Amino acid sequence: MEDWLWATAADLGRGIEAGEIDPVALTRVYLDAIDSHPLASRIYARTTPERAVAEALAAEARAKAGQRLSLLDGVPISWKDLVDTAGTGCEAGTPLIAGRVPEADARVVRNATSMGLVCLGKTHLSEIAFSGLGLNPNTATPPCVNDADAVPGGSSSGAATSVAFGLASAGIGSDTGGSVRVPSAWNDLVGLKTTHGLLSNEGVVPLCATFDTIGPLTRSVEDAALLLQAMGGPGTDLRGASLDGARLLVIETTLMEDLEDAPRAAFQSAVERLQNAGATVTRADWAPLTEAYALAATVFTADAWSYWGPMVAADGDKMFYHIRDRVSAGKDVLAADYIVAWRRLRELRAAYAAFTASFDAVISPSAALMPPKVERLLADDAYYIASNLKTLRNTRLGNLMGLCGLSLPTGVPSTGIMFSAAPMQEARLLRLGAAAEAALA
Repeated sequence: MEDWLWATAADLGRGIEAGEIDPVALTRVYLDAIDSHPLASRIYARTTPERAVAEALAAEARAKAGQRLSLLDGVPISWKDLVDTAGTGCEAGTPLIAGRVPEADARVVRNATSMGLVCLGKTHLSEIAFSGLGLNPNTATPPCVNDADAVPGGSSSGAATSVAFGLASAGIGSDTGGSVRVPSAWNDLVGLKTTHGLLSNEGVVPLCATFDTIGPLTRSVEDAALLLQAMGGPGTDLRGASLDGARLLVIETTLMEDLEDAPRAAFQSAVERLQNAGATVTRADWAPLTEAYALAATVFTADAWSYWGPMVAADGDKMFYHIRDRVSAGKDVLAADYIVAWRRLRELRAAYAAFTASFDAVISPSAALMPPKVERLLADDAYYIASNLKTLRNTRLGNLMGLCGLSLPTGVPSTGIMFSAAPMQEARLLRLGAAAEAALA
């Protein structure tokens, strides 16, 4: 049973299908592991044992009757604590909404539950999901699985570490600027950023409504594909996935600049393995990307302030000051400037689509740096700000350009390779990812 904690969600589902794994026993193994784990309180904001056991009992009955709802029927997962689960606190990692208890599940939770997924509980995150580091002095900062003194990446920090430490078969997080892909990379997981609008955000506490997306953090590409479908996305047939003839583009501008040695070397090694498996890799500059990145300070902060502004104005002193200051930057953005910025961003998205049209994906290191140390981030404000911006730099490509994205482990601890593809092309991206996963194994 201990091995169940480290199996993929798909393998657990196959075990249930074959009658080798009982969903109730599986759920209890996870709940017991959470209860006994010394780091659990830094990973889970709260667990939902009564719900989990009730859902597992229902899955057990369906399995015995031969009426399973999906391959993942009876498989336990975690949910980021900004996704509503009925009757359970959902506080988005901030004292601004402490004590908030939603009456209904978020749409993606309802969808997943209808496919038989079991809810283990809610995981910690960067405050209001507005940081790529995963540092949250107000609630908890989970440790990186490869470095106990370092941050795990965020904002879906608990989602990633619940899987990396064997306390969930998969985690569901959100990605507004990199919040699924960064913690996946730093904790050696697969992370899928979905196209904005593909999955419903109904019942999800917003950060930036024009960028927020929901996505899975998993042990395998297969798991990511299955969870995407369970939450209401398209199904993907991964059989026969191959890199033969795959066309990959490395954009040198911004994405390959100022990389730390470990991510650079891991990326180059990964590229060589992809090429050996049949992919063609082209390198090019694209100067307009610099202009697109310059728009981020306007469109992200204004969007965040539009929702959080009244709460920050009233109780901002309760917040981690770096998050408060970042949100507050949106207060002075003029409506006209916001509209002009979005008009230009849409033009740049069209130009990017034309520039990359002949490629299957743009590839880059998932993060330009290794996980920073908690102690230094707390002691050095300038280092915190610079580290956060650099952490989200590469992943932000996907959010600014409206893409879907997939981060895969390179085999070097806490480094990932990111595949960014055209909007609403998740099925193609996941097939490419499955082939790349095999080449990188």
